[in-house]
Amino acid sequence: MVTLPTPDQNPPDSKSMPSSKHQLDPENVHDSQQSSEDSNSVIKGLGWLDRFLAVWILLAMIIGILLGNFVPSTGPALQKGKFVGVSVPIALGLLVMMYPILCKVRYESLHVLFREKKLWVQIGFSVIVNWIIAPLLMLGLAWAFLPDKSELRIGLILVGLARCIAMVLIWTNLAGGDEEYCAILVAVNSILQIVLYAPLAVLFIKVISRETGAVAVSYSTVAISVAVFLGIPLGAAIVTRLTLRKLVNAEWYDKVFLKWIAPWSLIGLLYTILVLFASQGRQVVHQIVSVVRVAAPLIVYFLVIFFATLVVCRKLGYGYGLGATQSFTAASNNFELAIAVAVATYGADSDQALAATVGPLIEVPVLVGLVYLVKWMGKRWAWKEV
Repeated sequence: MVTLPTPDQNPPDSKSMPSSKHQLDPENVHDSQQSSEDSNSVIKGLGWLDRFLAVWILLAMIIGILLGNFVPSTGPALQKGKFVGVSVPIALGLLVMMYPILCKVRYESLHVLFREKKLWVQIGFSVIVNWIIAPLLMLGLAWAFLPDKSELRIGLILVGLARCIAMVLIWTNLAGGDEEYCAILVAVNSILQIVLYAPLAVLFIKVISRETGAVAVSYSTVAISVAVFLGIPLGAAIVTRLTLRKLVNAEWYDKVFLKWIAPWSLIGLLYTILVLFASQGRQVVHQIVSVVRVAAPLIVYFLVIFFATLVVCRKLGYGYGLGATQSFTAASNNFELAIAVAVATYGADSDQALAATVGPLIEVPVLVGLVYLVKWMGKRWAWKEV
């Protein structure tokens, strides 16, 4: 089980992240040594699923690619059933992946957070990064890397406009970010996605880029996708939390139920990754040149937007939890929406759909690496909660 902090706690391993003053004080040497021992005991206490997560993710990607290429029927079989534009196996994995994390959010006390001015500052910061800076960065990178490939460029633009509502919960979870803030930012991005995605797609593709061909991004497609992939697990989590805490008790819910369902989030992640790579592995291998050309701007995008947000958060004095949450929210994308829109608008075999499909195949390994890196940086910077 991945142990996460509440908003008033330090990030994972924060006990081993003393301030510089603490490091120089001889009286605190014993405390530092004890903290280091505590951190080691926490790591040793992790389950096999958590401790070797990077290995399992790598294996899931490899197995998926092998299945997609050496068992030709795998891809078509996984793509047969569609649920709001996304294959049923992938949709199932996304819902299973999100539910356990959303069950941890303290909905009964969120109203207290909304009374604080700091929350609204965080929301404003996130809106600027997610709906102005990040999409413009992707637009610029799409033109810089793909000036001669209009279709792939459009696919990248669709990915850049789709703000994440699923995977970001996983990355924030693993990095030890602030779950309450993450849930709020996801909800805000979901509402804005319904309102802004379609007009921004037209603005970026038809007006700014002056791409030829009609672009008709449907409001209903966007709204249904958001309602399903956020609404279903969020509604189920709220009902579960409020009902079980009342019928049994809060202690049982926190110590027994949450501990039991926690692994399902990572199991859902591994399952989703395996299905994604299995369903698209053959297409990726046989169009490797296009995949590489799309992958390059995506990698630059993830790294630039993540570290730029992280550095700004630290400069503004935000704690580790908020910094990690804001950075992963900015760097993650709603690939299920981008794929659904690309397929519905341009067709399943289009280059636009290919570019949208490459998005999660690149995002997963890059952001897994960033999870480990940001935790290391948090300790390196002695970055504590505020």
